[in-house]
Amino acid sequence: MTDTSPPAPPPAQPRNPLHGLTLEAIVTALVARYGWADLGARIPIRCFTADPSIASSLKFL
Repeated sequence: MTDTSPPAPPPAQPRNPLHGLTLEAIVTALVARYGWADLGARIPIRCFTADPSIASSLKFL
């Protein structure tokens, strides 16, 4: 007979400031803080410069 106990929970990550944040939340916060134009100037990738959107950024990143 096998023991079917549930798996152990993942260890806590107190030193990881991004733990629990989705990529969508991070990109949304960056857009709110810097705007698409400044993001495109700081990070010159097409998803931030040419017709930028959260959806296109998530597909690329």
